[in-house]
Amino acid sequence: MKKDKWRGRMSNLSTDITFPMIDGEEKLIKQAIGGDSSAFGALYDRYQAMIYRFVLVKVGRREEAEDITHQVFLSAWTNVRSYKHRGYPFSSWLYQIARNQVIDHYRANKNDISLEKMDPEYFVLPATAQFDLGTKLEIEKVRAAIQALKPDYQDVIIMRFIEDVSLKETATILKKTEGAVKLIQHRAIKELKKML
Repeated sequence: MKKDKWRGRMSNLSTDITFPMIDGEEKLIKQAIGGDSSAFGALYDRYQAMIYRFVLVKVGRREEAEDITHQVFLSAWTNVRSYKHRGYPFSSWLYQIARNQVIDHYRANKNDISLEKMDPEYFVLPATAQFDLGTKLEIEKVRAAIQALKPDYQDVIIMRFIEDVSLKETATILKKTEGAVKLIQHRAIKELKKML
């Protein structure tokens, strides 16, 4: 009985929430669905950096993040004809593909290299280049702590605080209620505080 109530709430959630598209996005998506590679290229330009950041924080190595991000957009291009706008941003669809690609990456690479053995240069983002050494070390400490969190915690922290994704969109991407995302966010922050 409880599961049926939960499913009912989740199905209502998907119809109650709608997000406006970014200017011109609807046209670009329609053109991409029709096979227009330049329209898909414009979508790539718009979303590549955010998907890359999301993947980089999840995997920690620039080369791997670049490869996975490439796979995300290759998969999106291959499957764009099946994309249907259901009231969610196009980025939600891309984040879901990215999450699946990261999961596949970890399944394929179960003999993962520990953080201690990794070259610290792999963690340096171009955006941190202008900071002094102390600030860079703090940023890398936070990044390592985020990577030590459970996958759901990582997703929420990255989306909410690094990518600045709204609570509603985060819930949509993760296929959870807003209340569940708030709870995960609270627990993730608590875990990070313990680690840091």
